[in-house]
Amino acid sequence: MHATFRNIREEVREPTMRRLILVAASILLLSAPVAAQRLDMGPGASLGYPFSEAARVGDLLFLSGQVGTDDKGELAPGGMVPEAHQIMQNIEGVLQRQGLSMKDVVKCTIFLADVAEWADFNKVYVTYFEKPYPARSALGANGLALGARLEVECMAAYPNS
Repeated sequence: MHATFRNIREEVREPTMRRLILVAASILLLSAPVAAQRLDMGPGASLGYPFSEAARVGDLLFLSGQVGTDDKGELAPGGMVPEAHQIMQNIEGVLQRQGLSMKDVVKCTIFLADVAEWADFNKVYVTYFEKPYPARSALGANGLALGARLEVECMAAYPNS
């Protein structure tokens, strides 16, 4: 019996066999089903919106798009800059409720009612993130919720434990 285990250990030391074992283990781990969790703990949960504030799948957190509303669902008055600050604070709140921070954000998508306001948004955006910034996409959109000037959705990754 002892000789058999020694033989297996010898075979595993071979680079090709080690690679095969690693590939097999990776396939097993990647094919394991991952349940999605819908998370709705924020101040907007009581407002009856037909979506969750976030969903977690494995080590990724997907945030619903945020517009610049306060805890009562009222849009921040004053246009782009106040809305942008409120949105970023809302995003921080969602992340904090899930044990994350802005440093964990890996991707943002920006929807602008008027692309001419891009520079104004950018000035606010860079005050909430540090370099290297998250990946980002932006587009002009017509008819954002509640007449907002802006909507931002993000994805974050849980750090490796």
